[in-house]
Amino acid sequence: MTTAALRTTAALKPLKPDAFGHWQAHHLLRRAGFGGSPDQVRLLVEWGLDRSVDHLINFGEVPIEPISADDFRSDIMRAPTPEERLAFRQAQQAQDEVTLERLQRLRQEREQQDRRQMRTMQQWWLKRMIETPRPLEEKMTLFYHGHFATGYRTIENSYHMFLQNQTFRKHAVGNFADLCFQVIRDPAMLAYLDNNESHQRQPNENLARELMELFTLGEGNGYTENDIKEGARALTGYSFDGNAFLFRKDFHDEGQKQIFGKRGMFNGDDFVKMILGRTYCSEFLSLKLYRFFVNDLPGEVEGAARTFILDLAKLMRSVRYEIAPVLGSLFRSAHFYDESNMASQIKSPAQLVVEAVRSLKTPVVDLNILVDALDLMGQNIFFPPSVKGWDGGRSWINTSTLFVRQNLLTHLLTGRLPSGVGGSSMRSSYDAMHLLSHLDKKDGEYGLEDAVNFLLKSCLGPKPLEARRQALLDFAGANGGRVSNELVVGLLCLITAMPEYQLC
Repeated sequence: MTTAALRTTAALKPLKPDAFGHWQAHHLLRRAGFGGSPDQVRLLVEWGLDRSVDHLINFGEVPIEPISADDFRSDIMRAPTPEERLAFRQAQQAQDEVTLERLQRLRQEREQQDRRQMRTMQQWWLKRMIETPRPLEEKMTLFYHGHFATGYRTIENSYHMFLQNQTFRKHAVGNFADLCFQVIRDPAMLAYLDNNESHQRQPNENLARELMELFTLGEGNGYTENDIKEGARALTGYSFDGNAFLFRKDFHDEGQKQIFGKRGMFNGDDFVKMILGRTYCSEFLSLKLYRFFVNDLPGEVEGAARTFILDLAKLMRSVRYEIAPVLGSLFRSAHFYDESNMASQIKSPAQLVVEAVRSLKTPVVDLNILVDALDLMGQNIFFPPSVKGWDGGRSWINTSTLFVRQNLLTHLLTGRLPSGVGGSSMRSSYDAMHLLSHLDKKDGEYGLEDAVNFLLKSCLGPKPLEARRQALLDFAGANGGRVSNELVVGLLCLITAMPEYQLC
């Protein structure tokens, strides 16, 4: 069946062009990126559904400052030179405590430098998410960071994390199969799951297990413990030297293996190809994409959502794991814009921060403050809690994280420091009046009700509660009732503290 035919199945039926209005464009910008300003929303409405989706997905045509391999130091956590190894052995043999202490101190200094570079890298990626003209590129990089989760705290090599981040970005809307072949060659992943020392005499099962359980098939879906053991044998010898993949032929098990009922002298690439041929793989990935972009439904997914996922998986198989056409069908589908799927997701901390800056155009005074806040809210980028990544959904919200979320938005709007975050407060120079620029003025001023209605809907969606609207009007009335920058900032502080603002 062709891609076009699949896209018009009942589940993947496209939204009618004339149904793509303000709130649909608003929804698309939030989910396929990190939100947009009122001007950007109006531009997408003017373009229409197809052009808008094409612009977001075909981001390779959008110019952007290139990332260089030299943007960060690659040699901080280098392996010891032969001379350094010799000096260490000689010092050990001579019991030269002074030299041993000096060498240990040099190692500790490099580790400190690397931790500082990792911090800089966190700021760099957050800044890129905020400023990029290619929002879907960074959104998919974030998706893969949580999907193929690898944590700096375990591998302690910032440049390897940078290389992995670049791999995710390179394959953001490319071919998932190609990305899987790169993941089993990725130094950060190989170190994180201990495959770099996996030997034919003692295969390490971590990478084989997580490859099937968390990255491709889903827990218990169509594989056995023996498939894991045999897959681990296939992956022996997949290692790295410095910052590059290295196949260690002397470590590789070249014997016969039996995986998914087939026998052969399989290597890691063969193992990945066999996984990708399983129907479970496309279904599992489609489920992950659905929960990330459409609705993060807890538990078993049933009904229309399940049908949508299965049809998306069929499309994925028909295009041989090319992600761009899959996302194109997803973002064009009527199901994506169904009322039950709009404002249905709890914003991740990264979504909350980046969307607020991009949609409200608030100033970013100190990226350190935002990185600290992400950590306090439960999403320390480059530091996922485990190989499972972040649980997401309702786990983002508790009494502690909600307090930080509300305080952080106040910081972006006013400059006041969020509680629990280091740094110093400063007066904000934020001009919020641009948000109202398209509204009509009467006698040179914006109408209060028009301003309140638009701000409320822009931040909370098309159907805010009447009680919220009245609370804002009461606040405005108590503060003079004239629509000024000070009043608009005050209104935004109230709106961003509302529970509904945590949804997208």
